[in-house]
Order: sequence, then structure tokens, then C-alpha cells
Amino acid sequence: MGKVKISRAAWLVGLGVLLVGIDQLIKVLVKTNMGLGEQIFLIGDWCRLCFVENEGMAFGMSFGGAVGKFLLTTFRLLLSGFLIWWIVKLNRRGDAPVGALVGLTVITAGAIGNIIDCLFYGLIWDYAPFMFGKVVDMFFFPLITSGEKVIFFSPVFNFADSCVTCGAAYLLLFQWKFFSREEKS
Repeated sequence: MGKVKISRAAWLVGLGVLLVGIDQLIKVLVKTNMGLGEQIFLIGDWCRLCFVENEGMAFGMSFGGAVGKFLLTTFRLLLSGFLIWWIVKLNRRGDAPVGALVGLTVITAGAIGNIIDCLFYGLIWDYAPFMFGKVVDMFFFPLITSGEKVIFFSPVFNFADSCVTCGAAYLLLFQWKFFSREEKS
């Protein structure tokens, strides 16, 4: 029996689908098994699951009410479409390192994970129209706490946010030579 060879494009799509699936599974489990604001202490005080929802920007910021939310969701859709186009273009060219394609795929998967929340969660849980859902966040790692007043690193984030952050950090640290070469050509 021969070995099945998977194309690089199929591998990247599979990675993206896996990451979006993990993100959505975690979010649905949190949304259906925890109350809004509920916390589960996993490791002491510094590693918690904390169910919060936000309008979709980093650190729970909002952007100009309903118009801002619509514009933010539209921007995310356009940016994700551009990233998918860019990954396909780089992959077809054949000279892009696999690491650069993986980093871009991880970022794109994270973006799509949060887009799904914005597009559909309001409809699924019957609280907002299409494009106006809230992003589900749950990971909370308050690294340094001093009473209730001082908390170092207080953002609550999700798996999709981690994908965007880790993918971007990976590209900056390990793939910058490719992108600087790409910029020159």
C-alpha cells in the first residue's frame, strides 16, 4: 500500500480548519456550560476560565456603536479575504517557505474564528442580527495581582486571539527575512 501525499495547499487548509474548529468548540462549550462572568480557577489564581463577551475589538473595546461594529466586521471580512488570497498566491508561486505560509494560515484562522462569532453568534443565541454578534472570550491569566486594585495582564482572550498573536509573533521572529525579501521584489 502506497503512501498518500498531501499537497501543501491541502495541508494549509486542513490546519486552518482544525484551528477554527478548536476555537469554535471551546467557545461553544464555554457559552453553553458557563454563565456570563463565571470563573473557573484552573491553576491557583493566575490561570482561569472566565466567560466574557465583547464587541469584537482587543481588550473589550468597542468602536462607535452599531455603525462601528458593522465597519469592524466588514474590515475583518475584507482582511481575511486578502490574507486567503495572499496565502494562495504565495503557495502557487512555490518559493515561499512553509513557515511563512503556516504563520499566515494561523493568523487567518484566528481572524476567521472571531468573524464567525460576529457573524453568527447573535443569530444562534438570538440576541443580535447578522454581523452584530459578540466575541466569546475565556482565557484569563492575571500574572501579578495585588488585592483588587492592581492586576498585571488583565485581558481575557480566546483561542482565536492566541492564533493571531502567536502567528504574528512567529512571522516577526522567524520569517522576517522572507517578508523583507518579498517587499523588495
